[in-house]
Amino acid sequence: MPNRRSFKTDESFLEKLAIGAIGTRAVFADLSRQGHKPIELERGSMNYKIWKNIKIKRLRVPDILCLNCATRVEARAKTKLEISMSHSLADPERGWDKGLTDHDVVAFSICRKVGGGPIDWQADSLIQYVSVRELRKTFDEKRVVIEKPKGAGEGFELRVTWPSAIASSAGIISEVTPSRLKFKRKSDERTISLSLSKKGIPLQPLVKTGDTIITGQIIASVIPVFSSFICGIDSTAEIFLAMLASPSVADRYTAAKALSNFENSSISEILKERMNDAREHIYVRLESAAGLARLKQSSGMEFITQTLHGEYLEHRLEGIIILGEIQLPESQKILTASLLDKEQHPEIRAGAAWALGELKQPDSVDALIQTFSELAEPIRIEAVRALRKISEIETGNIISKLPSSKEDQRAGIAWSISRSGNVVVDDLSRIMVDNDARRWVAYILGMQNQEVYLDKIESLRNFDPEVYFAVTVLWKIIGSWIYNLEEY
Repeated sequence: MPNRRSFKTDESFLEKLAIGAIGTRAVFADLSRQGHKPIELERGSMNYKIWKNIKIKRLRVPDILCLNCATRVEARAKTKLEISMSHSLADPERGWDKGLTDHDVVAFSICRKVGGGPIDWQADSLIQYVSVRELRKTFDEKRVVIEKPKGAGEGFELRVTWPSAIASSAGIISEVTPSRLKFKRKSDERTISLSLSKKGIPLQPLVKTGDTIITGQIIASVIPVFSSFICGIDSTAEIFLAMLASPSVADRYTAAKALSNFENSSISEILKERMNDAREHIYVRLESAAGLARLKQSSGMEFITQTLHGEYLEHRLEGIIILGEIQLPESQKILTASLLDKEQHPEIRAGAAWALGELKQPDSVDALIQTFSELAEPIRIEAVRALRKISEIETGNIISKLPSSKEDQRAGIAWSISRSGNVVVDDLSRIMVDNDARRWVAYILGMQNQEVYLDKIESLRNFDPEVYFAVTVLWKIIGSWIYNLEEY
């Protein structure tokens, strides 16, 4: 019997990743609304894909970069809002400000549970920003609270908190004194009083009498907190070209990531020089190659392809993930070849399937279906998930593949179609070529919303009453209170 504890561990880890990704997406959207031009800087910060067998140790860089003002933003999502960061005394690579500079900004959001699944979280619209320079200044002045987790040893990470007072509800500030801050709660006009001191550390009010406040707003703190910041500088390629010469690998990575977004005759040659520098960090080289590929320089794709056959699996997987971001036919061809290469590591092949799903190219359908017959489960799983993404735009073509497919391939096709949201009853009626196909059609329809499809399947009552009956039985089971009920 599978270890249920391992399932819980995986689910807990997925939930933490999801909260972080959802918070980062919210920050990204907020920056766009403010007029910034954000791009994802730390790869994977806005998705919650878990790579189980190959651990990628990425560079410590902020999550988001604004191409206009060159500001980097580290996004921190919280389930209980506070200005806090994890910190290690034993490992300098795990220090709270590792990879950050004084010019960077940290964005805090709060996420709330909206469903029963580990990814069912939603970020509030309120995003609050603080300067890394101010965080460091207050940290150095020891105006922070440092706590060690219960039972933790020397190697465990600490929690550093910059004390603050947060509005528990919307209202209007009614009084600000040297020791307290009061606001009148909007819902019932009750006066709420908050101390301007936390664990003996004085707080500075961030509001004044008469200000309107909202739930979750930081209204007093040891550091300034702002809801937006001006995107006042139009960056040019020269700013990021200068960063390529920085002694900081995080700066060079930032520059390589940004440069393909600028039109400059010298960019390609400079990126090529960085890519070919064997002394450079591999992720900077790969990012330079990605920039060259986006600029339609063949040398970039050649370098990534070479990396896919290199010694280190971590580097191979990073190359695969990069290809899933480059919307070019060459990316799809290289990924397809990697997926079908039986000499390649199974997790690399699974990664290639995942990346094809990110590209959503219809030409990938046949290769993905072919891998449903693979013995390696991770490859099949990522391939069917990729096919589901493609089915959002290519349902009819995928459905047409079912009659000529093998039984295990039909299972993958049926699963992806059932979750596509684009199920057409007439298309399914045409593929019921044998009993096995009829069963999968029943499954596909049975997984749809009964209220939406009840009238749509009436044509099946006369065309194939057995399939019609099977669909209604499946709806009955899925709609029952015992469906998915666990014994413990």
